[in-house]
Amino acid sequence: MESRSFQVLEFPKILGALSGFAVSGAGASACLNLQPFKDIDRVREALGLLDQAAAWSVESAFVMRAFPELDGLIAYLEGPGAALDQDALFALKQVLDVAREAREFLERFTDRGWDALGRTLFDYPWPARTVSGIGRCLDADGNIRDTSSPELLAVRQEIRAIHQRCTKRVKDFVLAESLGQALQDEFMTISSDRYVLPLKANFKNKIKGIIHDYSQTGETCYFEPMFLVETNNRLQELKREEREEEYKILKFLTELVRQERDGVGGAYDGLVALDVLMAKVALGSALGGRAIEVAPEGEPKLLRARHPLLALSEGSVQPVDIELLDGQKALIISGGNAGGKTVCLKTLGLIALMTFAGLPVPVAEGSVLPLWTDIFVIMGDEQSLEENVSTFTAQIKYLRRVWDQVGGSTLFILDEFGAGTDPTQGAALAQAVVDSLVERGTTSIIATHFPALKAYAMAADSVRAASVLFDPGTKRPLFRLAYDQVGASIALDVAREHGLPAIILERAERYLLLDGSDTSSVLDRLNEMAVRREQELDAVRAERRRLEDKRDKLEARFEKERGKALKDVQAQAQAIVRQWQADKLGRKETRRKLAEVREKIEELGSEVSASSVASAVGQSGGVLAFADIVAGMAVSYPAWNKSGTVLEMNARKKQAKVDFGGVAMWVGAEHLARADAPGTASPRTGISAPVPPSDLVVEVDIRGNRADMALSMLERAMDDALRKGAGRLEIVHGRGTGALRREVHDYLRQYPAVADFSLANEERGGDGMTEVTLK
Repeated sequence: MESRSFQVLEFPKILGALSGFAVSGAGASACLNLQPFKDIDRVREALGLLDQAAAWSVESAFVMRAFPELDGLIAYLEGPGAALDQDALFALKQVLDVAREAREFLERFTDRGWDALGRTLFDYPWPARTVSGIGRCLDADGNIRDTSSPELLAVRQEIRAIHQRCTKRVKDFVLAESLGQALQDEFMTISSDRYVLPLKANFKNKIKGIIHDYSQTGETCYFEPMFLVETNNRLQELKREEREEEYKILKFLTELVRQERDGVGGAYDGLVALDVLMAKVALGSALGGRAIEVAPEGEPKLLRARHPLLALSEGSVQPVDIELLDGQKALIISGGNAGGKTVCLKTLGLIALMTFAGLPVPVAEGSVLPLWTDIFVIMGDEQSLEENVSTFTAQIKYLRRVWDQVGGSTLFILDEFGAGTDPTQGAALAQAVVDSLVERGTTSIIATHFPALKAYAMAADSVRAASVLFDPGTKRPLFRLAYDQVGASIALDVAREHGLPAIILERAERYLLLDGSDTSSVLDRLNEMAVRREQELDAVRAERRRLEDKRDKLEARFEKERGKALKDVQAQAQAIVRQWQADKLGRKETRRKLAEVREKIEELGSEVSASSVASAVGQSGGVLAFADIVAGMAVSYPAWNKSGTVLEMNARKKQAKVDFGGVAMWVGAEHLARADAPGTASPRTGISAPVPPSDLVVEVDIRGNRADMALSMLERAMDDALRKGAGRLEIVHGRGTGALRREVHDYLRQYPAVADFSLANEERGGDGMTEVTLK
């Protein structure tokens, strides 16, 4: 895009404001160098990162810390060289500390789906050895630690020992020689890396030693007594050894950095990118902006748009909708001076540049822009005295220069084009330019006072007309747009408001009447109607917002009450489980007694069983053989004194599945009788050979239900089986995706009364049925 368009639309001011939110010099420089992207994927990627960063910033409360610039250090690492100094390594340590903090903050939210944010900012090999080495060797103030190497520790320990010895010897010397009054200070000091005494100048010849320096006033000399000369010489040797050891450490750390320079450079670049991204988030918060949708093509739709610079500098800015309908390519705005036409043009252009650069813009949700790869602007006074061209000539020259670049992905902004020449010819030329722009598929927005261009806007299908609104009573601008109508220029009203002499205004009105072109009354009426319509629309929008707020509150209350109800249900379920656990001992006792009954029956043998069954059916021949039983047959179950209908047969197990009033269970054929057999209504007393509990089979069909409903049905069936003393349970869950089968098996594993369970064989249903053995 042309840099001229950036300057006219004041894009650099936005970048300047953005850089003010950066916390580092490198981040601020990167903000100032931002440019709009021309590829829609890059634009969408930048806006997606902005959305993720804004969400992360709110949820994590992450605050970007300042960090030093490393551009020179990174460039230095590219080639061989001497060791980095302490300041450079300490700066690198600060950068890596901030980078690690940011990484850890983001890693706490891996489940939020902010993968693009992590890939963009932290997709580099982490320089773990460099971080560890610098952290071990440099302290919080950037000084080399004693423990960085054994040799350095030994040297520094000896230096400290020398200091202690010197301090003691100096104190003893001062006391022995009574030199207290000769010293400017009671403590020794260091000059040129040697221990010296701050001696008053008039005492310098009374003690043997070496004078190293004088104070600025000349009243104090820094004196090295002879007994300290040898010690200071040793101190100099140790200082040299200390510097050598420190250089070895710095050299070692520098080599670590060079080995991991890709990770170090990646960490720094990622931190600068994060600084820019957080500056964008801060800018969005300052101007109440957001990232908006960008489409490959189409018409612009900006809802409640505000000029970004005005939104930053002023507390309240009147928003405006800037919108073209399907098939429309040009928006022609008319109306009086100072009504906001130029602001509308600049708002669209600046918001487009910011959006394509991945910045937040002050618009309402639902706004969308097509991707414009070029934006051209003709605005303001183009006159140039240096180039000896008038405003009109400058406009024509600019249009001629860029015309070959204008196409379907172009936005062209025209402010009062053709106004610098004869109105009739200027209007014709402006209309011809708009025609040509529409033919090329170019989106254009035009501000004009030409009546011919206003009429053209109302008549052409591909062009939309709009007018800035004024208060009907005071003629003051409302800074609103009314669509599909034109507006009067109200030049006389503006002149009157700004104090033009009344005699001039009266003459102008007479000339206007004589010319016969005064349509102000009609346009005033249109303006009045448009203002009233906008007021009604504002009332409708306010009512809609009120209803939406009410709906949000109702939904919030519903969620709260639903959560409370869920907690109540969970509490009741827990109470039932506790009650069930409390009753477990009772159920165990019941099963023990049933087991004793089974043992008695087995002891009595088949003779008792046959006689008891015969007795139960009145010795009437009502006992059925398996071969006599068919599906649909009415049978009785003497043990329960119940009658039912046979549903199906199991030849292998010699069992029949019988429906007893809605409860289906498998019963051995030897325990069934004909439904019409005498005596089935009232079983005989005594030993009537009830079906052993281990032979009772209860079936439950849970197919077609959601998991929670299916498990509820299974739980009721399990309780029913335990209550009847059944030994087995058959669960029909169907094959499907296997999800319901897994839920059932998870439930059975936790159920205390389940001894074992397995899938049925294929002839019984295979993996569509689970057979359960109860304890």
